[in-house]
This record gives sequence, structure tokens and C-alpha cells, in this order.
Amino acid sequence: MAIEVRIPTILRSYTGGAKVVDGTGDTLADLLADLDSRHGGLRGRLITDAGTLHRFVNVYVNDEDVRFLGALDAKLSDGDSVTILPAVAGGAFGFAAAAAISSHSAAAAAISSHSISSQSAAAAVARGAVAAR
Repeated sequence: MAIEVRIPTILRSYTGGAKVVDGTGDTLADLLADLDSRHGGLRGRLITDAGTLHRFVNVYVNDEDVRFLGALDAKLSDGDSVTILPAVAGGAFGFAAAAAISSHSAAAAAISSHSISSQSAAAAVARGAVAAR
């Protein structure tokens, strides 16, 4: 039984840089054990000490989230495609986006209340765009 597994960039050091690897197993847990036997340490990055998927790791079987398929007990079949994705949140980009939105919102509010001229409004929007960079 061959199952294609897509590996995210952050975990490719465990697969020798491979973006896609093949594995076998009747369940996701079996597949991860198989992968770990050939790519040591990979399973430890995905599974907690309590034996559950880390909450910051998303795993999909044929584009279906395994959390809705039984998590580690999710059944697998020959030809399935498994995708591992780390959850992404926060960071500098999140703060820049929030600043841009708040700047844009302030400029839009000023324009809609007609409290500033259109020339001043354009300058306010431009400042917001610069602040977001």
C-alpha cells in the first residue's frame, strides 16, 4: 500500500530535503510510525508525549482534516494523499497587517465624516501604506 505524504519545508530536514515521500499504513498512526522508521525524528515533531497530534500541526488525508476523520485512527487506503501543514499564526507580518488595517480604517473614517479634505485623505492613506511596510 503506497501513500503519498507531502512534507512542509520546516520538516524536510528529516526527509533529506524531499518534498514528497511514500509510506504505508492502515491508519495515520501506522503511517507516521512507518515514516519515522525511515525518517527518524519526524513522528516526534508531529505527535505529543500524550500520543495526540500537536495542536499546531494540521494533517489532511485527501484534503480532509484528520481531526474530523478520527485523528491518528483515521483510516488510509492505497493511493491516498496525506499533507502535513504546520499552523501559521502571529509574527511580524501579523502586526504589520493589523497596523495597516487600523491606519486604513482611521483614514476611511475621516473621509466618511468629511472632517478632512480629499488631499489630506490621500496623504492619510499614503501614511497608512508606508506604516504597513
